[in-house]
Amino acid sequence: MADSPALVVLAAGMGSRYGGLKQMDPMGPNGETVLDYSVFDAMRAGFSKVIFVIRKDFAEAFHKSVGAKFSRQIEVAYAFQELDDLPEGFSVPEGREKPWGTAHAIRAARHEIDRPFAVINADDFYGKDAYRQAASFLTSNSIDNDKEHYGLVGYQIANTLSDHGSVNRGICQTTDNLLGGVEEVINIFRKNNNEIEGRTLNNEACLIEEDTIVSMNLWGFPIRFLDQLEVHFIGFLKENGTKLKSECYIPTVVDNLIADGNAACHVLETLSSWFGVTYPEDKPHVVQSIQTLVDSGEYPSPLV
Repeated sequence: MADSPALVVLAAGMGSRYGGLKQMDPMGPNGETVLDYSVFDAMRAGFSKVIFVIRKDFAEAFHKSVGAKFSRQIEVAYAFQELDDLPEGFSVPEGREKPWGTAHAIRAARHEIDRPFAVINADDFYGKDAYRQAASFLTSNSIDNDKEHYGLVGYQIANTLSDHGSVNRGICQTTDNLLGGVEEVINIFRKNNNEIEGRTLNNEACLIEEDTIVSMNLWGFPIRFLDQLEVHFIGFLKENGTKLKSECYIPTVVDNLIADGNAACHVLETLSSWFGVTYPEDKPHVVQSIQTLVDSGEYPSPLV
């Protein structure tokens, strides 16, 4: 089913603020993980392949607890994000310990990506409408010889906040539903007067409207994005490859390609609520939110 899209799941990271491998933490009424619901939503939206980008040190546990559940229902593949997986001519600087960011994670899956694909974080609950929008975009995206067309599922910021601490979000700058850029705003929280406040990267306080669209890293790309990514990543390594903590991020790649006139990114707005476990205190909210969706008939129980 190569005409239907693939789902690339970025699952190599450990949750530093959460304090554990939250990708495998049970959240559903029968021990389901957030990732289980993501794969389920993707399958019913029409995705035909899922590619888990993981690390070799937890590959066996991940396969048993996640991948094996769905292997009879959807094509499952694995890719490993490894520090030394670099283009020819580049090497890992002495002292560097961590891989090179989310763009590097997509690159790690390049040998398994054989169709248009969406990209998600493993520990985020995006909601079924988000996958439907992504699948619809990826299966109807027409060829444009002038530029590539990407998709970004955007959420209203009010549907993405945590009650237990501040969050960072990419604020989408849009014109006619096309992405002009993504501005990183940090330390976003809801004030006692119910206003939403954050800080720019220049440390200036700013108020944010409830319906402001933000990116939660759910992207849709044609296969040809891999070629553009390779060019950008090589440029990144030339400039930052000797730094011990430099990372290459998906939004940065997209921003640069848009600015160069080589791509257009369509913002696919969803009214779904995003939720995730940024902090340990978020888990009860996620558990209750999933239970509410199960009780309303959105999901079967058990899920698979």
